[in-house]
Amino acid sequence: MYTKIMVPVDLGHVDRLEKALKTAADMANLYDVPLCYVGVSSSVPSNIAHGSAEFTSMMTAFGQEQAQKYSLSNVTAAAYICPDPTVDLDDVLIKAAVENNADLIVMASHVPGLADHIFASNAGYVASYSKISVLVVR
Repeated sequence: MYTKIMVPVDLGHVDRLEKALKTAADMANLYDVPLCYVGVSSSVPSNIAHGSAEFTSMMTAFGQEQAQKYSLSNVTAAAYICPDPTVDLDDVLIKAAVENNADLIVMASHVPGLADHIFASNAGYVASYSKISVLVVR
């Protein structure tokens, strides 16, 4: 059905992603397809990583942890560095899906609030503008 699944990951909020991570892992195992975890960060130090090399290393470790946790056989992790992830996140995720040959994005979202009626959520934007299927997990 699918040939590769991509999962956007915010390493600062992994605890909020559990449902989406499990859904993606279950689908990857069910369809026996590769799964790619994608993280987006800035090159400047943050509360997650001191720089792009450390962030890349953390994404790789995260992918390996998920592979063990969910018995996944074909997992990759990709780190994308951009000037301002707050502004560029949505477009970087869509670009990452294309570059990683994903045909499904499994993405966590939150319960919509008042601000979501004014500004689109990241998952809403990706689902609206991506040319591939997007499964938003709340």
